[in-house]
Amino acid sequence: MKQQDLLIEVDPELLIDQEYLDQLSNFFAVYAAYMLGCGATCIRIKKNLRRMANAMHLQVDLIILSHHVTVVCTDNSTGLNAQHIKRIASVGVSFEINTRLSELSWKVAEHKLTIDEAENVFYRIVKHKPMPDMRIMLLVVIANASFCHLFGGDWGAMLIVAFATLLGYGLKILLTSYKWETKLIWLLCSFVSALAAAGFTYLPITSTPDWAISASVLYLIPGIPYINSISDCLDGHYLCSLGRLVHAFALTVCIALGLTAGIMLANKSLIF
Repeated sequence: MKQQDLLIEVDPELLIDQEYLDQLSNFFAVYAAYMLGCGATCIRIKKNLRRMANAMHLQVDLIILSHHVTVVCTDNSTGLNAQHIKRIASVGVSFEINTRLSELSWKVAEHKLTIDEAENVFYRIVKHKPMPDMRIMLLVVIANASFCHLFGGDWGAMLIVAFATLLGYGLKILLTSYKWETKLIWLLCSFVSALAAAGFTYLPITSTPDWAISASVLYLIPGIPYINSISDCLDGHYLCSLGRLVHAFALTVCIALGLTAGIMLANKSLIF
């Protein structure tokens, strides 16, 4: 393939060959799969892809299912098309990666990058090391304890929530590193946090034990899947919306089961 064929800026009169179209379609599919895995909404992904495709005088169609994404690129001049199917990346929610990938789409649309350069930048973005787990855990502990205080918990309850969150989130990091099933991780982390919170609330250090127990599992609430589900439904991506909604509901059930089991075990232990 000639070097000029790799340029993102394509003359409308210039015929795009099938190999180049396949390369673009594959890049768009991988791009969409990572954005979905990082927690982007369907409408944001669609806008980013169409922004890049319009700059290359292409039409892009997007089909998003629960675990896979299909991208079809069609050359407006010749009618040639290419299709790629990719599995949604399991990389965890990351607003940083989503933002940087959106910035990449603008650079491509403004003809600042060739397709090869765009792919190199893309892989540098997705391979970028996130914030260290210990720093994230510290922020989560502070945030969860602050939620407890916001809902009416006293300083003793905040300390209990901080300790329970520390145990639960630490377990989450450990089990995630071993690639355990997500629902099982949520269940176990909820159980550990609730057990710790319920056990310490019987000590004379707080006058708001109910808030301590309730807030101990707030760090697990799947707010992003619920919000994305509503956004996708409003944009007409009903299958993806339903899949995200069911997944979020399943995680919520796991949290509830772990919370209930932790409280029951703590109460039973204290009785005996």
